[in-house]
Amino acid sequence: MTDHTITDNVLPEHDSPESAGSPYQVVARRYRPQGFSELVGQSHVAQALTNAIQTGRIGHAYLFTGARGVGKTSSARIFAKALNCEHGPTVTPCNECEICQSVSTGEDVDVIEIDGASNRGIDEIRQLRQNASVKPSRARFKIHIIDEVHMLTREAFNALLKTLEEPPTHVKFIFCTTEPSKIPITILSRCQRFDFAGIDPLSISRRLAEIADKEGVTAEEGVFETLARRASGSMRDAQSLLEQLLSFAPKHIAQTDVHGMLGTADDQRLFRIVHSVLNENPAEIFTELDAASQEGVDFGVFVEQLMGLFRDLMVSAGGGDKNLLMYSSPSRYEDVKKLARDLELPRILASLQILDQTYTKMRYSTQGRILLELALGRICQLPQLKSIATLLDQIRSGSLVIPASPPSPAASVNPASANPVPINPVPAASQVPAFRSAPPQKKTSELNHVPEKITPEPLPPASVMELSEAELPRIWSEMANKLPVMAASQATMAKAFRLEPPSTVIAVFPSDQSFAKSYCENEAAKIQTKLRDLTGTTVQLRFETIEVKSEEKPAPPVKNSMSGPVQKMRMLAEMSDHPLIQKAAELFGANLSDIKSDKR
Repeated sequence: MTDHTITDNVLPEHDSPESAGSPYQVVARRYRPQGFSELVGQSHVAQALTNAIQTGRIGHAYLFTGARGVGKTSSARIFAKALNCEHGPTVTPCNECEICQSVSTGEDVDVIEIDGASNRGIDEIRQLRQNASVKPSRARFKIHIIDEVHMLTREAFNALLKTLEEPPTHVKFIFCTTEPSKIPITILSRCQRFDFAGIDPLSISRRLAEIADKEGVTAEEGVFETLARRASGSMRDAQSLLEQLLSFAPKHIAQTDVHGMLGTADDQRLFRIVHSVLNENPAEIFTELDAASQEGVDFGVFVEQLMGLFRDLMVSAGGGDKNLLMYSSPSRYEDVKKLARDLELPRILASLQILDQTYTKMRYSTQGRILLELALGRICQLPQLKSIATLLDQIRSGSLVIPASPPSPAASVNPASANPVPINPVPAASQVPAFRSAPPQKKTSELNHVPEKITPEPLPPASVMELSEAELPRIWSEMANKLPVMAASQATMAKAFRLEPPSTVIAVFPSDQSFAKSYCENEAAKIQTKLRDLTGTTVQLRFETIEVKSEEKPAPPVKNSMSGPVQKMRMLAEMSDHPLIQKAAELFGANLSDIKSDKR
C-alpha cells in the first residue's frame, strides 16, 4: 500500500486556450481540479476519500454538502475517476485513459450526472432505478452523481429509498447539495456525509496567482487578495472574477482595474474614513464619499467593505491576532490593531450595528449615498453617547459635579459663584442633597420645599353607634351588610347577642347552625374591624351556641337589607372562592351553579 500526500497548492499543467486550437473554455472549467491533490481547502474530504479507497471501505452512497463553488461536483468526478480508472481503484487517477478523460468531460456512459433541479420528479427516479439494475458497460462501477439533490420531490425521494439502502454491488450514488436541511432524514441516514468548508482567502489568492502565471498575466500586489475576499470562500466565484479581469486587462492587472470592475473602494479610502470617524470629522467623511461616488463605487458594496473592516477591528479589539483577519490584508495588521485600540470595543460594536441596519435599509432604497452618509454621521456622534453612559454611572455613584445655577444680577460681581458645585457636599443642617441613592431624609427639604410623606391617621367614622346591649342587634345587622356575601349570610344566623363589660360582644347561634358559628369564628378579625368602624370601640368577640327544643322555633335571623337576586349573586361569587367549595370542585370536576336556601 503506497503512501499518498495531499497538498493544496499543486496546479497541474493545462494547455493555454490558444495552443489546443479548440473552442475557448473559461478559467473555472479549464483549471478544474483533476485529482485529490488539487482540491483547495478541502484536505479533510480528500483525506477521507483517499483512505476509503486505500482500505477498500468504499460506501455505496455519499452526500457532499457545502456552499457554491467549493469543490463538491469536482470531488464527485475525481472520486468517480479514482474508482473506475483503468489502473484503479487508485487514489491518483491517471487522467489519460479513456474512462478518466470521458468522466472529466461528463460524457462517460457509466458515470451518469443528473441535475436534480430539472430531473426532480418520480418518473426520472424510476428510470434511474431501472438503469441501476443494468451492469456497467466497461467500468467497474455505475456511478450516479445527482447535483442539487435537495430539489427532488418528496415522492422522488421515497421512490429512491429502497434502491439507495440496498443498491446492486456495482452501483454507487454521490449526491451534491447546497441545502442539506431540505433533504429528508431517511435519505441522510443512508449516506456518508462530507461537509465542504468555505475556502480561506489566502488559499484562493495563491491559486489565482498560479492561474495568472499560467496565463502569462502580471498583477499588482494585493489584486488577488481583493478578489479572494470578494469571492467569500468560493473558488469558482474567484475564478469567474479573474476571468472577467483577464478580459478587462489581458496583460497586466492593476488595483484600479479591480475596483473599477467590482465597484469597490480601495483599502486606503476605507482606512481614511475610519480615521475620520476616530477624529469625529464628518466633513472629511463626506469628501471621501463624494470622491468614491465620482469613481463609480457601489455604496451597497461599500457598506459591506466597511462592515468587514469593522469586523476585523472588533476581532483585534477582542484580542485576536492577524490570522483571524478576514477582510483586511495581514500586512495592515498593525494599522488595524492601532485603530481598534483607539476606537475601543464598545464603539466598534455600536458602529457595526449601525452599518448592519444601514445595509438592510439600502436594499429597499434608491438613496444609498444618503443612508451611508447618515450612518457615518451617527457613528461620529458615538463618543457623546459614551459620555451619557459615564454621566449615568456618576449619578448612580453620587460623584456627579454640575455647575451651579446662574447667579442673579446682584450677585454677578462674585466670580466664585460660577464655580462648579459638587452635587453631594456634606449637607448643612437645613440642606438635603438633590441626587442621592440613599433614602430621602424625613425632614422637609428647604432646597426644593417638597413636604415629607406623612402617614395619615385613620379618620373617625362619620356616625358612631353607641355600643350597648340594646343596640347590639342593629349594630350586628349593619356590620353584616358590610361583610362579603358568604360571611354576611353566616353572620345573620346569630340568634341573640349579649354584651359583657367593658367591650366583649357575645353572638349566640342555634345548635343546628354550627357551620355558621365556625365560619364566623374564622372571620372574627373582619367582624371585629367592622364593629370597631361602626362603634369607634375595639371589641372582643365570643361565639356561643344554644340548644333549640323541638317545640321551639329559633328566633328569625337578622334580615339582610340586600335584595334577593343581588344577594344570591354575591353569595354565589363568594361561595365559589371558599376553600371547601374549591376542593370539592377539584375532586369531582364540578362547578357551583346555584345556591338553594333551606326553608324548613
